[in-house]
Amino acid sequence: MSKISKFFKGGGSAASKGRGGPSPQEALARLRETEEMLSKKQEYLETRIERELAVARQHGTKNKRAALQALKRKKRYEKQLNQIDGTLSTIEFQREALENSHTNTEVLKNMGYAAQAMKKVHENMDLNKIDDLMQDITEQQDVAQEISDAISNRATFGDEFDEDELMAELEELEQEELNKGMRDVRLPSVPSTSLPSRPGKMPACHFTFLMIKPCCERGERKTGFQISI
Repeated sequence: MSKISKFFKGGGSAASKGRGGPSPQEALARLRETEEMLSKKQEYLETRIERELAVARQHGTKNKRAALQALKRKKRYEKQLNQIDGTLSTIEFQREALENSHTNTEVLKNMGYAAQAMKKVHENMDLNKIDDLMQDITEQQDVAQEISDAISNRATFGDEFDEDELMAELEELEQEELNKGMRDVRLPSVPSTSLPSRPGKMPACHFTFLMIKPCCERGERKTGFQISI
């Protein structure tokens, strides 16, 4: 086992050990603190590099020994700066991965809560009862549609009578009225004078012909009588 593995295995606070490891929020906070610390170290090293470079330029060929020492220190600072850059990249990658893991954990947790809620809602539901309910709803909708159609249709009261039968009955009534009118007509009286014993000029005798015609033809609705002489 490497020293780094031993370090991480043995590190951590007592509170974290008691809880079985730090929470994602605690780990993210530690990583951000480390990034901030390394960023400040970067700024310090960049400043030292600029300073050592200025010292090397100052001595130049006048004092080669001091100039070389300044350049060596600059190289060491540059090496440390490169190491910090790599460390920051690793920490940034780890922080992003941890943030994504934390986000996924929260999403899965909320989805689990939603699944439990749906399960609780569906506990009191019976698919057979739902099918029966939908069938009842469909039947009631059909009944309502039939009622609406019946109410909206035009009323046809009286259409069940036969037109020919009604016309026949009307003709019977007209015939009864005609017969009654003929009974009320008074015919002219017979002349009382006797006929002559021998042939001669016969007295004028007027004959009246009566023709009674009903005023109601078949299919007409007015009644009455017309007498022609």
